[in-house]
Amino acid sequence: MKRWLIGVLVLTGLASAQFKAEYKLSLVVGPNTPWGMGAQRFADLVKEKTGGKVNIKVYYSGQLFAGQQTNEFQLLRTGVADFALGSTINWSPQVKELNLFNLPFFFPSYKELDAVEEGQAGKAIFQRLRQLGVEPLAWGENGYRQLTNSKRSVRTPEDLAGLKIRVVGAPIFIDTFRALGANPTSMNWAEVLTALQQGVIDGQENPIVGVIIPYKLWELGQRHLTLWNYVIDPVIFAASGITWRTFPPEVQKAVQEAALEAARYQKALARAGMDDGSALRYLGALGVKVEIPDPIAYLKAQGVQVTVLSPLEIGRFRDRVSGVVQRWMGEIGGTLVVQAESDKKRAR
Repeated sequence: MKRWLIGVLVLTGLASAQFKAEYKLSLVVGPNTPWGMGAQRFADLVKEKTGGKVNIKVYYSGQLFAGQQTNEFQLLRTGVADFALGSTINWSPQVKELNLFNLPFFFPSYKELDAVEEGQAGKAIFQRLRQLGVEPLAWGENGYRQLTNSKRSVRTPEDLAGLKIRVVGAPIFIDTFRALGANPTSMNWAEVLTALQQGVIDGQENPIVGVIIPYKLWELGQRHLTLWNYVIDPVIFAASGITWRTFPPEVQKAVQEAALEAARYQKALARAGMDDGSALRYLGALGVKVEIPDPIAYLKAQGVQVTVLSPLEIGRFRDRVSGVVQRWMGEIGGTLVVQAESDKKRAR
């Protein structure tokens, strides 16, 4: 009996030892964004659903990767970070397939994006991430990326000529803005606000709800906004494969459920006021009050000049980057692009 009791205590000790006191979650942005709020919701749900076994601390604003946001994927696959809500843009230098979402003007609607994420292409991408040592859990979102600048309204590619635009450190963005006649410069987000304030750069491209409003970019001279939906920025809820394998099946199941629930909430926050009203209705059903239900009207009230491009005007930009799209389709892989086109077609 005594020997049996000792054995039980030893096994109990081993079971409890498999959980760390703290699990680190990496995030590029701050807590007052849909992205940041989604990360905290995920951490809270994981703690609740695992009975306190898995306690996640969110490291905001690039604390874990010292400002080098394109290094985040490497931190995750090596276990330096246990979890991340990572932008497909920031991970695309290490995972070429993620450049699918960086193809300019490839995703004309949320409906088609959702179909790709849930379809053949999305499943193939998740499988590729697993091969690289990262366990994908759910699709979130940062949003459609819009253009802001301090100099002038941009309605045609010619209006971009010579403007120094900050882009993420993914090569396809450099290619895209060069093709449009701008002067793109790669810069980590941690440096952008100061660069805008000092006039080192003329503009940048980011989602309205996810970045432009939370960071009040109009206060940094970004008074011209062009709505063109040229690229959308999915966010992936993911775990390090190293961390994931330490969890027993019931904990993996709980973390997965938390990710799916948090991702739906996070994606709705990112789309609030920018889609057909579905996001606001969903958040309302949860009892979540959205402070800015009409982001475009809010920006106009702040003195931002909003330029909305017509389909014909967008077509001129699309024509300018057609060579970039063709070249990068080869980098991404023809099979994945064909799968994505098929997924989009079913959504139309």
